[in-house]
Amino acid sequence: MCRATITQKEIYALFGNPVGHSLSPLMHRTAYEAMGIEALYVPFCVRDIEAALRGIRGLDIRGVSVTLPFKTEVMAWLDSVDGAARAIGAVNTIVNRGGGLEGFNTDWSGLAEDLKECMEIEGKTFAVLGAGGAARAALYAIVREGGRPFVISRSREKGEALAGEFGCPWHPPAGSGRLDADCLINATPVGMAPAGEGMPLPDVDLSRFGWVVDLIYNPLKTKLLAEAQAAGCATRSGLGMFIHQGAQQIKLWTGLEAPRSLMREVVLEKLEADDRDKTHRKT
Repeated sequence: MCRATITQKEIYALFGNPVGHSLSPLMHRTAYEAMGIEALYVPFCVRDIEAALRGIRGLDIRGVSVTLPFKTEVMAWLDSVDGAARAIGAVNTIVNRGGGLEGFNTDWSGLAEDLKECMEIEGKTFAVLGAGGAARAALYAIVREGGRPFVISRSREKGEALAGEFGCPWHPPAGSGRLDADCLINATPVGMAPAGEGMPLPDVDLSRFGWVVDLIYNPLKTKLLAEAQAAGCATRSGLGMFIHQGAQQIKLWTGLEAPRSLMREVVLEKLEADDRDKTHRKT
């Protein structure tokens, strides 16, 4: 009796909670198809990160994207963590090398790559809003590229500790209205889909910032970016960072360059379609 030959596909995954809003599966699957790689990219809503990491070895998952809220917690269960991720204190990429799990951070390099497409980093002042993993990646990128950051966060304890690690000042949101910077970076999840209406820094004069960058990519135009544009700021969404960090993950997992233009195109099409649907439902 003849048996059909089944091609074993490489498995990649997304670990987070929640993951339903993420466009990583769409982006990665599109890239692998264009690259001719037989692969699956599966999102997992994880409740027990230690158990999930055991599953990487058991299922022979080749690589994992790590998102909120596990970017810091995951480090305790890895076999090794590279220098940048260790300095940032967060991992967003896991590579499985024969059962050895290695942690990396492509958020910082993805952000640096995206920022350099539109502005100078060296010598410029950056206000980084937040004290979590995304803020840590942003601070690392800015310092490494020669910028001068300061931290704005609601938690004095977390904010001062973070600022101390990166050798920069901390300010509370209440006093941020009097601060000036070349660029404001929102590194909090406030304003992210499906909520999408939050304002991470209310009651602030956004015209004090030349650029306003929101690391959120879904929705494409957050309330922060809309108000920044109205205030005359140049703005940038998190789409570019999202594409670059994903392409760098693919390079770590496969050794190959990913089709970034195609990845951007498919994600942008999806975001614009979602925005049209949302507008249609409101009217």
